[in-house]
Amino acid sequence: MGLSSAMTTALTGLNAAEVQIDVSANNLANSQTVGFKASDVVYASQFLRTLSQGSQPSATTGGTNPRQLGLGVEVAEIAPDFTQGTVEVSSSTTDMAIQGEGFFIVEGGQGEPQYTRTGIFKPNAANELVSVTGNRLLGHGVDEYYQLQPTKLVPLTVPLGSAAAAQATRNVFLNGNLTPTGDVATISEVIDSVILGDSTIARPDIHTPGNPTQVNIVARPTTTGTTVASAGTGTDFVPGDMYEYVFTFLSNEGQETGSSTTALPVTIDAAGHNPLLSDLPPSPLDGGTPKYDQLNIYRRKVGVPVGDPEENYRLVGSTTPGAASFEDPGAPPSTPLDTAELNGVYSYLVTFSGLGAQESRPSELLGPVTIVNGRIELKNLPPFPTGPDAPKYDTINIYRNLSSNVEQYYLVASVPPDQQTYIDSRSDADISDLTNPANRQINLDGPTITSGTLLTNVVRRDGLDYQPMFHVGTLKYTGRKGGNALMTKTMEITAETTVGEYLQFLTLASGIQTSLTGDVNPIRKSINKIPGESGMLAPGASITNDGRMRVVSNTGTANSVSIPSSAFQMNLPDGSTATPSFGFASVQEGIGQSVASDFIVYDSLGIPLNVRLTAVLESRDNTATTYRWYADCGDNDPPGANYRIAVGTGLVAFDGAGNLIHADNPNVNIDRADLPSVNPLVFALDFSQVSGFASDACKIAASRQDGSAVGTLTSYSIGEGGEIIGVFSNGMSRTLGQIRMVRFANPVGLDQRGENMYGIGFNSGLPVEGNPGDLGLGSIVAGAIELSNTDTGKNLVDLLLASTQYRANSRVISTSQTLLDELLNIRR
Repeated sequence: MGLSSAMTTALTGLNAAEVQIDVSANNLANSQTVGFKASDVVYASQFLRTLSQGSQPSATTGGTNPRQLGLGVEVAEIAPDFTQGTVEVSSSTTDMAIQGEGFFIVEGGQGEPQYTRTGIFKPNAANELVSVTGNRLLGHGVDEYYQLQPTKLVPLTVPLGSAAAAQATRNVFLNGNLTPTGDVATISEVIDSVILGDSTIARPDIHTPGNPTQVNIVARPTTTGTTVASAGTGTDFVPGDMYEYVFTFLSNEGQETGSSTTALPVTIDAAGHNPLLSDLPPSPLDGGTPKYDQLNIYRRKVGVPVGDPEENYRLVGSTTPGAASFEDPGAPPSTPLDTAELNGVYSYLVTFSGLGAQESRPSELLGPVTIVNGRIELKNLPPFPTGPDAPKYDTINIYRNLSSNVEQYYLVASVPPDQQTYIDSRSDADISDLTNPANRQINLDGPTITSGTLLTNVVRRDGLDYQPMFHVGTLKYTGRKGGNALMTKTMEITAETTVGEYLQFLTLASGIQTSLTGDVNPIRKSINKIPGESGMLAPGASITNDGRMRVVSNTGTANSVSIPSSAFQMNLPDGSTATPSFGFASVQEGIGQSVASDFIVYDSLGIPLNVRLTAVLESRDNTATTYRWYADCGDNDPPGANYRIAVGTGLVAFDGAGNLIHADNPNVNIDRADLPSVNPLVFALDFSQVSGFASDACKIAASRQDGSAVGTLTSYSIGEGGEIIGVFSNGMSRTLGQIRMVRFANPVGLDQRGENMYGIGFNSGLPVEGNPGDLGLGSIVAGAIELSNTDTGKNLVDLLLASTQYRANSRVISTSQTLLDELLNIRR
């Protein structure tokens, strides 16, 4: 047992020596491998055979120690040595060495994270940083605006020649001259639209199904077959007197037709018998039934002097149309015959009105009717609209044009709603006499808009057609200011959008500035020179008393807003477009010395923004000249549905020597709400090089500004903290990414994967991730590599010791074999 155990014990020594030789060989083989960590072999004694446990001291003995016989050696651990390797400068800026604890995080073949100390990285075809074994370096990337995205690890990229960066403008330096001469800006440009109506108040419907409104020439009574003779029973007349008779029809509503055209003469006989009329004119038929139920009979005396009461036709009585006979009663007639008749070409319009209700828009055109010496009947007048929201109408108004002017319509009559027929005989002179308070011209535009009117109900009159001006969709507006085009602004129009909201849009999108309560230097109002008006005009869009949209510009000619017919475009949901024209025209010309200039500034993303600066002569006295400047930017992007392009205003003053005294509130604020650039973009206007000397005209311009446009990535560097900083062609620098590292509580417990890669082991602990230099992690040395930490001399010594150990254990085996041989030879 003793010799055989010696041999197995020696065998464990041989095995241990072999492991040491393998480890040393691997260390020496990787002595030039970047980032390699050498390993050390740690031994431990193997099993023991206990011959005696020993004994404790007693009264008779002092105690004995245990007797144990070792049975060999085992490899307790092959431990990587994670001591710092030598850091050596490299020729590549993408090479990195870790100074201290930690590992780079790279992407494994299956997308899993792996860890390495090898810091040789180069860009691949996709501009990603990859290791020499093709593993992508992981860290925190950036978005398109160079903001770090710390939510997940991504392959880091360095897009040379393609990425960009910019510098936000902080100062704009102006030069020029603002003359104290010229008109002080006290009068604004004012433009008015055509009158706009509200379509919610319906037009009278002349096309009622089955009962449309009709316009006809009124039929006269015809006297064919009617006779008259002095053959009555009465004898109330003077023999020999001569008379003539005519007839009219009377409607149920008391409307009388024109008289018959042929007068029936009669001479009173010698007995003075009353005239007897036979076979009286019948009523014309309407739908198969007589239209009129009353026939009026008029008489006049022939041959009387002018001015005699019987010179003209007067009513002598009434009977049923078509009656067999009628005897003139002989009583003195009283009511004269209405001989008014129409001559010309006439058309009619109908409106509704009522106490407390606006008069409606006129109906569609009724007519035209050409008439000679006659009367016109309007039949089946339109009914009032019904429903809970219908206006409370009580009157039907009938208007007619003049024979000499087909464009002007005058009130002919106002009738109650239960009257279905009206016979018109009023002369042009009568209805057009506006000195008569009962007469009036029609308002063809009808009820006008208010600020609460829905945009989809706004209409513009074109003749007698009413065209809707707005539809649900997107409205684009491109106005002009000071003769220059403004940037197009859009407004989403819904079924709930009101005129008031649209006017606010128009004010803001035109760059018209208004004063706020408490302003130290409020925006000036304009003198009102519009005929028939008085008072001051506040800048902005509003509604006039007669239903026009009005835009009052800020003072100064360079602030004058104009809205051409092509300024608006509607994009409708079905893909079609419309171009609403509001007919804006100037009703007051702006006056005031002013000048405008455009320049470019940049936000923090390098987006160029056009700014228009307008300077207006605000005031002057014997001590100073004051100009107000206005700044507009079409790219202004306030939060929410805000269309404001005005981005600043302030005052600059010059003394009697033309020197700048002060510039109040020189800052311009451009909102960038819907972009990730620094919000707002704030920059100052520097007026120090602007003078106030007398000259024919003002001049002002931006000589320079300190912002920068987009530049191309030309190079990059890596900081100790792992930041990848890009340098751009415009001189700016931006973060391109953040290298992340990990450390482990027990790095010796990592699982070596080959190619200098490590994975999480059972005894390594979980990775602690952070930026280089944080959380106990080492820092990064860019442009350098960490050499292998293999100690060649030590490993050579380890080889010598291992070979000695191997030979010694071999000798134990050979000695044991010799002793066994001797034992076998005892019998010889």
